[in-house]
Amino acid sequence: MRRLPPLTAIEAFVAVARLGSIKAAAQELALSPPALSRRIQTLERFISRPLFDRRHQAMVPNADGERLLAAIAPALDGMSDAIEGMTSGNDVLRLRLGVLPLYASQRLFPRLGELRAAHPELHLDIDTGGNALARLGEGLDAVIVVARDIDPMLYSERLDRNMVYPIGARGLLDGPTPLRSPEQMREHSVLLHRDMPDTFAAWSQAAGYPGMEPVAIDYFDTGVLILEAAAQGLGVAFMHENHFQDANDPRLVRLFDIDVTSPYSYWFACRPRALQTKPVKIFRDWLIRTLREG
Repeated sequence: MRRLPPLTAIEAFVAVARLGSIKAAAQELALSPPALSRRIQTLERFISRPLFDRRHQAMVPNADGERLLAAIAPALDGMSDAIEGMTSGNDVLRLRLGVLPLYASQRLFPRLGELRAAHPELHLDIDTGGNALARLGEGLDAVIVVARDIDPMLYSERLDRNMVYPIGARGLLDGPTPLRSPEQMREHSVLLHRDMPDTFAAWSQAAGYPGMEPVAIDYFDTGVLILEAAAQGLGVAFMHENHFQDANDPRLVRLFDIDVTSPYSYWFACRPRALQTKPVKIFRDWLIRTLREG
């Protein structure tokens, strides 16, 4: 048998070539950057030629690197799939998904029956805890989060674009001092999600009242409780249009007819390497297709 370089060196090379960064690849493989660099150097010594052009903090495959990547990456992916298939047991595929409770209840769970019917082998472990992006690769395979943008070192897809809605109890319109003007928000409390802290500032700026200060701003870590707090008259929630529409709660009304684009979107994200695994790929493809179909 012909002598081959260490598999760990090949894995390191493919990770750096795909991600373009020693730091990102080191995070992907749970290694220190110096340890990963040594593995790259081992492969380059083995074949007696450099494989990358070093550009500041970026690592770009040179012509030899591109040729080697095209030849060995599919084989490495095939090996990974084969090992995954041998170790999954009983043909069960498991995805550890981090998702916000409101998105899960309004958008995901109503369609999960379709996913199970199409892919009965796929099972989901649902995690609604915080800091989901930071836990990718360490307890989570993929996440659905709300954010302005996503670290470019991760694979991500924007799932929506939305409008900011001020949402309040119906009594705010029907009471003795109805809330009719945006300027009146100075007399009310604002309810915000911790992951969407700038929604009120974005809305008040667009409404023509930049820097407006309400009585107080109360923060929540779940949209379900924000909507309930608004329905109970505890303040005005600044959330997304789809949150209001999907809630379909007769106790709630949209306040003010002002269209303001949200600075936040829902995103699907995972580590680039995770997208090559069957559970993540199946779920990602189904999710995007489902959203496109409405």
